[in-house]
Amino acid sequence: MVGWRVAVLCLWVSCGSVAGQLEYSVSEETERGVAVGSVAQDLRLSAASLSLRNFRFLSSRGEFGVDLASGNLVVRQPADRERLCGAKAACVLIYELVLEDPLELHKIHVHVLDINDNSPHFPAGDVQFHIPEFLMPGARFTLPNAEDADEGSNGLLSYSLSPSRHFRLDMGSRVDGSEFPELVLEKALDREQRATHRLVLTARDGGLPARSGEVQVTIVVVDTNDNAPVFERSVYRTEVPETAPNGTVLFRVQASDPDEGSNGEIRYSLSNSTQAKLRHHFHVHPRNGEVRIAASLGPPETLLEAYIEARDEGSFSLASTAKLLVEVTDVNDHAPEVNLLTLSSPVSEDAATGTVIALLNVRDEDLGPNGKVTCSMYSGGPFKLKASFGNYYSLVTDGLLDREQVGEYQVLITASDGGSPPLSTRRTLTVSVADVNDNTPSFPKSKQELFVAENNAPGASLGHVFAQDPDLGKNGLVFYELLDIISEGQSASSLVEVDSSSGAITAKISFDFEWLRGFHFQVEARDGGFPPRSATVTVNLFVVDRNDNAPVILFPLPQNGSVPVETVPRSARTGHLITKVVAEDADSGSNAWLSYYIFKASDSSLFRISANMGELRTACLVLPTDAVKQKVVVVVQDHGDPSLSASVTLGVLLSSSAPQVLPDFEDGWETGGHLSAQNLYLTIALACISFLFLGCLLFFVCSKFSQSAGCCTQSCCHSPEELRYGSKVASNPCMSSATIDVTTVERLSHTYLYWASLGLGYDNNSLLLHGEYSAAVLKNLASGVELNVPISCLQIWNRKGDHANVNAMVSIFYGI
Repeated sequence: MVGWRVAVLCLWVSCGSVAGQLEYSVSEETERGVAVGSVAQDLRLSAASLSLRNFRFLSSRGEFGVDLASGNLVVRQPADRERLCGAKAACVLIYELVLEDPLELHKIHVHVLDINDNSPHFPAGDVQFHIPEFLMPGARFTLPNAEDADEGSNGLLSYSLSPSRHFRLDMGSRVDGSEFPELVLEKALDREQRATHRLVLTARDGGLPARSGEVQVTIVVVDTNDNAPVFERSVYRTEVPETAPNGTVLFRVQASDPDEGSNGEIRYSLSNSTQAKLRHHFHVHPRNGEVRIAASLGPPETLLEAYIEARDEGSFSLASTAKLLVEVTDVNDHAPEVNLLTLSSPVSEDAATGTVIALLNVRDEDLGPNGKVTCSMYSGGPFKLKASFGNYYSLVTDGLLDREQVGEYQVLITASDGGSPPLSTRRTLTVSVADVNDNTPSFPKSKQELFVAENNAPGASLGHVFAQDPDLGKNGLVFYELLDIISEGQSASSLVEVDSSSGAITAKISFDFEWLRGFHFQVEARDGGFPPRSATVTVNLFVVDRNDNAPVILFPLPQNGSVPVETVPRSARTGHLITKVVAEDADSGSNAWLSYYIFKASDSSLFRISANMGELRTACLVLPTDAVKQKVVVVVQDHGDPSLSASVTLGVLLSSSAPQVLPDFEDGWETGGHLSAQNLYLTIALACISFLFLGCLLFFVCSKFSQSAGCCTQSCCHSPEELRYGSKVASNPCMSSATIDVTTVERLSHTYLYWASLGLGYDNNSLLLHGEYSAAVLKNLASGVELNVPISCLQIWNRKGDHANVNAMVSIFYGI
């Protein structure tokens, strides 16, 4: 049947030429010579005029032509629609007609209509499945699709399966809505009953009459390999650009099979359910599962669907399939653009969270995912990128700023599109942080110690205080001020001053350690911000002692310019205490540590002095040949650097009895030597007189003993503690001698108690001194008392109660 229709779509006349378009329809496989339509009539021409106007039919194909005798479009050879147009929905052949005088150009569109001239067929051929007997009902197996080159209802296929007790046919659907046959296990298989099942799958098209094709499906029941490979995913999907070269890896599928040996070794291949026209587009590596491009995938926006099969290599191999979806995308050839509309920099460091710093706009000229732009930001600071509307973004603060930690941020804005691979554009924004006065000056320590040596010059530098303020400009400029407080009875401003800019501390006076050993004051550090911030530090200033005071000798002291004299009996033993030199030093520490030594002596071998106590003692026994008058110079020296010293000259009288008049020691030094004959006679005379006097005294004491034994025993045998702690001068009629108690405390390291019993003849008056007396008091007392009687007994106690009986003279009572 041939149908035809003519449509003149448009005419265009210019310079004697005419153009038009004719359309005709004809079924495929129409026999040769059949007229499709009258071209001459449709052009409103006679058949004879075609030759006269040099009619030409332009065509590179031989299916149709124009008969010049009749003016009809006729079939030259039968047209096979499937060969000419393939799988296109509409098959249109275009030809051109040319007429001259006048020149006319016409196009002819011939629509080749489909007829049901193709039977369905299965490209894969017969199908064989190896199904283990232990599979449960419901298992599905994909059957191959049949193909029919016809279009419309002629190519619409339906499937049927030969009857079976174990299997039934079901239809699965693809993403594009097309269906494919699936073999569903209805009843469990038993290999021992039946090892092989043979079924026939029939495909019928929708033509009239219908055509059909068959394929044999063989099911082999396996009872050993009981685990089929399992893909990690049931569907693998990817996108690939249209310009992807051959060999590009699309997928790397992975299936696992828990079986061992060959039953667990997997080989990959395209499944039979994959359409035949897609098979040449992909290449599957049988071992590693890589799916690569083998041929061009077609135009953009095309979705290709294929199935990959994983089959183990067991004696009865098992297989599973996974779906492969490949979307061909457009090439992403435009990078996003980032436009900065506004930027507020610097931003104050006290800006609230959410403060807008910059406004940006991004855009991409690509379409679809390639034109979808996403923005991201990296700054390392408290910022975030906030989408406003459309393609606008705001850069806002996402936390508190601190200029002292970071003063400037480099904010990197990255705009990326959704292409594959994505294109991106980066833009860096510099955001500076403006300073505010939010930091208080801080000292390293809340207290600071300074040391200055005494006798410094006024204006001398004592040190400095330093406070840090991390703020900028005036906010970080620190000024120092002395807070005037009273310390040690003095105003701090009268002692020191502080430089307001550098914090240097200088002395306003010269410090004296003996007057002021230290004091403290406070210094305030204040910045130049508004309002200003301040902090204080306490400075403890210590005056360091210098050795500027020489030792001062307190005892013994010269009286009326004369040398102090001590009397030592010639019977004194080695180590006899002559006197104790007492001195003090106003300095402190090592500068006040005193040591004593004999600088010069008439006989250096006769005396020694303790270096620390200052006790002058005899170094050996006094010999009769030793000079009566001895001079000793004692030097007291401190341990300062350089050391200072003081000296005292002592006169020592070596005598067997108390002299009536003290000799003069102001003359030159007397050295020991042999006694002259005159001195020898004088010594013998004095010794005789002394023995005579002692005899008389002994007789006198014995005569009085019976009268006053009890009374004298009580009064004369007081302990040193009782005598030492008395506090008044008393007279006791029971005492036969005067009693003198002298206790010196002050700076003596030991307290010595002198108790002297002085014979006063028949007079029973006694003199008793109790209490602690300074050297000056004893000197005054001594200067006002004249005792010219010999000492009959001298007892000396120390605090421990030890005593010794010696014959001596109490020189202090002789008007020294």
